[in-house]
Amino acid sequence: MERILTRWLDIPDLRKLDVYVANGGYKALRKALFEMKTEEIINEVKNSNLRGRGGAAFPTGVKWSFIPKDSKKPVYLCCNADESEPGTFANRYELEFDPHGIIEGIAIACRAVSAHIAYTYLRGEFTVQKRILDAAIAEAYANNYLGKNILGSGFDLEVFTHRGAGAYICGEETGLLESLEGKRAYPRNRPPFPAIQGAFGCPTVVNNVETLSNVPHIINRGADWYKSIGPEKSPGPKIFCLSGHVNKPGLYELPMGFPLKDLIYDVGGGILDGKALKGVIPGGSSFPIFTAEEAVKVNMDFESVRAAGSLMGTAGVMVMHEDTCMVDALKTIAHFYHHESCGQCTPCREGCGWIEKLVTEIEAGRGKIEDLKVLIDAASNMEGNTICVLADSLSMPVKSFVPKYRDEFEAHIKLARCPFKDRDSKAGGLSAAAGH
Repeated sequence: MERILTRWLDIPDLRKLDVYVANGGYKALRKALFEMKTEEIINEVKNSNLRGRGGAAFPTGVKWSFIPKDSKKPVYLCCNADESEPGTFANRYELEFDPHGIIEGIAIACRAVSAHIAYTYLRGEFTVQKRILDAAIAEAYANNYLGKNILGSGFDLEVFTHRGAGAYICGEETGLLESLEGKRAYPRNRPPFPAIQGAFGCPTVVNNVETLSNVPHIINRGADWYKSIGPEKSPGPKIFCLSGHVNKPGLYELPMGFPLKDLIYDVGGGILDGKALKGVIPGGSSFPIFTAEEAVKVNMDFESVRAAGSLMGTAGVMVMHEDTCMVDALKTIAHFYHHESCGQCTPCREGCGWIEKLVTEIEAGRGKIEDLKVLIDAASNMEGNTICVLADSLSMPVKSFVPKYRDEFEAHIKLARCPFKDRDSKAGGLSAAAGH
């Protein structure tokens, strides 16, 4: 398909303003400023069926429409660039190679909801990306694409960047807002939702980097064009992050609805070392795993992945071959979420720790058969019982790994050791898969 979100691969130096403008950059912003009313921008995005690319898949235009009209308080927009989901690495490259595309998306979104201040909250480790984005923002200011009276339209917009300190929980939109305000990133109870009471107590839109990158293309080419890409309910281009035991891991822009089997075997070049496929996590580490038999039947769009028993999330596709120890893989996931829990909610704070402890014991050969039931019970008690979904991010993998690979968990218990430790150490678990 035509490269849309990754057109920097075809256009060298797209991060530079003159190159970006020469290739149609800021044309959509001009259209939004001079040819469209605010409600027309929202309706165009709503009609396109663009859904949030940060994991929740909420309709973007609908989210914008929740902002109160004629708010007496300032309206803010926050671009969520706190990309911390294991297996996900699209935003970092968008920020690095197409920063003006993100800035233009931010500006159009701000125009749509009458926001005059925008923040981009970047993952703490994105030092290079922040430097590049700051340089692009400075270029945009210097050429009146940002600042006072943008392009003579009468619309003002100030854009700021804010770098976090490396906490996964800041990717949750209300945790992000708390951090932005200078507080500990404890997610908030909802309602009120950010559209009513967000940053600094004011109406706020929070959108992901990839979501906003779609916006200029929709405004330029129209909702009907956008809906022509992929399935009707989940249209548009999608950047897939393919990692693990494949011959060609990397970023791939493909239409929504692309078959997972083709992503792995055709685009990704097949399984590493000619081994058999064992499992695939389709959306980042926080979602249920597919067995090999399930994975080859799935199309990668929100509805299809959900119908198959998982969630597409950020499309962080993590592939594991036959030599992967699934107990070790789950231990790695459990360690991550236990470490990253903010500790605000008891089911998450205590549950993540118990799960990591149990899986660690099983992987080391010190587990008991009854531990498998305890794992499922603990995961079930965590799910849906916390302020944010971090607890669910561990409970869902547990409730898929344990039943789908139960024989492997039982083998660790019966043999009193990990059977995979006898094999080539490079076969390893999820840490080896994700690091390839």
